[in-house]
Amino acid sequence: MSKYLNQDKQEYVLSKQLLRSGTAIGALVREAEHAESRADFAHKMAIALKEANETLYWLELLHQADYIDVRGFNSISQDCIELLKLLTTIVKTAKSNNQLPIDNC
Repeated sequence: MSKYLNQDKQEYVLSKQLLRSGTAIGALVREAEHAESRADFAHKMAIALKEANETLYWLELLHQADYIDVRGFNSISQDCIELLKLLTTIVKTAKSNNQLPIDNC
């Protein structure tokens, strides 16, 4: 998407924001795989959730500014919404599991 926005639409500012927030999601999930504690895992996943929400914001802005057509927006925004749902469930579960003693996991 970033390459398309840069090369075809010559949009550089918003595409850079989209690239930054979009790639941060994966990096944070990868970091969470080796979290130091349950709380650290929950925290990293919560930040990934925030980055996913920010990514959706940039997608909406790009669509409203007519850099992304309806078809492209609907496709990628739906993926982002599914990711938000998944991360929300992970964060809620991780936070509720964080209340359990370590021996019960």
